[in-house]
Amino acid sequence: MITHPYVESYLAEIEQHPERFNKERIKLAKYLREYVLTKTEYHFDEQLINDCVKWIETLFFKLEPFQKFIIAFIFLFNNKNQVVFDTFFITLARGGGKNGLISGLSSFFISGLHGVKNYHGVVVANSEKQAKTSFEEIYQMMFDHNLIYDIPSRSGLFDVKKSQIKSMETRSEFEFATSNVKTKDGGRQGFVIFDEVHIYEDSKLVDVFTSGLGKVLPPRRFFIGTNGFVREGFYDQLEEQANEILDTGDNPDYMFPFICKLDDASEVDDDSNWQKAQPMFSEPRSTYGEGLFETYKRAYRKLKTEPSSRPEFMTKRMNLPEINLEEDVASREEVLATNQPIPFNELKGSECIGGVDFGSIRDFTAVGLLFKKKGKLYWHTHSFARKEYLQKANLKPPIYEWAEKGLLTIVDEPSISPTHVVDWFKEQSKLYSINKIEIDSYKMDLIAPLLEEAGFEVEIIRRPSSIHPRLAPIVEKGFAEHDIVWGDNPLMRWYTNNVMVKTLKDGGKQYLKKDEHRRKTDGFQAFLHALSRVNEIEESNAVENAAGLLAFLKGGG
Repeated sequence: MITHPYVESYLAEIEQHPERFNKERIKLAKYLREYVLTKTEYHFDEQLINDCVKWIETLFFKLEPFQKFIIAFIFLFNNKNQVVFDTFFITLARGGGKNGLISGLSSFFISGLHGVKNYHGVVVANSEKQAKTSFEEIYQMMFDHNLIYDIPSRSGLFDVKKSQIKSMETRSEFEFATSNVKTKDGGRQGFVIFDEVHIYEDSKLVDVFTSGLGKVLPPRRFFIGTNGFVREGFYDQLEEQANEILDTGDNPDYMFPFICKLDDASEVDDDSNWQKAQPMFSEPRSTYGEGLFETYKRAYRKLKTEPSSRPEFMTKRMNLPEINLEEDVASREEVLATNQPIPFNELKGSECIGGVDFGSIRDFTAVGLLFKKKGKLYWHTHSFARKEYLQKANLKPPIYEWAEKGLLTIVDEPSISPTHVVDWFKEQSKLYSINKIEIDSYKMDLIAPLLEEAGFEVEIIRRPSSIHPRLAPIVEKGFAEHDIVWGDNPLMRWYTNNVMVKTLKDGGKQYLKKDEHRRKTDGFQAFLHALSRVNEIEESNAVENAAGLLAFLKGGG
């Protein structure tokens, strides 16, 4: 076993008092014990750890135990003197000192104490104001401690310009940059810090700024931020990746995931749970931690008179976006639970119901097949999107990445031709038994005759919203019990997250768009259309039937 005092003391706190920590940090402790600290070929560079801690505490602020814990793993090396973790995902509630830690680390990385020549770094954020936060904090520290290089006296450790800080000892430079990927290139950075990752819609920005990593060793990436309101964006990808590491121990990307959040929204009413999201609240609290705790309590008390501020409070102060079940279809966890394998081989020959949402032929159209097997509802779907619309709409999600994965087809035509829909169902009918196809009444004169001509039974839903109250209990139960499955399909998750549930005066529910233009729901509406006839689908047992028939034939009778 290898260890370090900063590591051992923090892990002991987690293991002895698990009620104070969220499940991700508990899993992190277990992961480190089983997969990292058992490696005798690894070693902590105590000199670098001590120098870094002393640098930050002398020039910036006193570090908390969780910050020293993270620093120790930044300087964990293997027997080839390569860093064990080159990627750090650090997410915790607002006010937790993420930017302060990054400022201290960045200034240390370019300093003579770190001792790596030309170890350039950049902090990237969505806005110039946020990108300059660490830069200006480092500048102020250098100014306060007389570390800025002065030409007449030839003294000082750092040369500071408008957008660059340069070490006179190592020639290493630190800069800030915004998210305009069109005007940036990867450069030759040794380390890159991505701030406010909850705003990133995809990985384009990350790809641009990490293209130069590895030219100067050791390469390091830091992703920092508090959760936000962009779903299926880059933050969600990072969180899924982190949980995969913590659950399996498999870490091909060498990520160190440090996640602080509430485990459940119900925990918010007991302020002793707040330390799960905000490690600054761990006992004994610093003066800063005590002041921050009082700020949180005042914000919490305001929720009684300003309930509309709860989503912001839960997202930014508890690092747990809370789904409003009166407005959203399902919780985040329930939507993610749709990512279960679809047993395509077992479904061959099975009965299914087709669903089409053809209501927006100038932007998106969705098709799909709904199967029922052993209590699960399997939704096999595809979408079509117009190229011109995508170019003009500038949608946030990575639509083109999803197209490359085969989740949708981008067509270059004035409107989405109904032949795409017909051809898709004809191709699927070679594998599955399609009982009927449910479509909305919009443009039914275009699509229905073509489907019927191809041999399909078509049923037209005259008022789709009228069937929603009847379907709502099935939808709610399906999501709650994780019985709705559409595989690893971020496009369907996006469709679902874009749906608003409206409660009617009689208690019934309708599934509407949150935004008429930028929030597409086509795939979810097609799913609802097919779901309207779910009771007409026989439980799929095609494989069992085939096996029984084969045994019967072999037996001769």
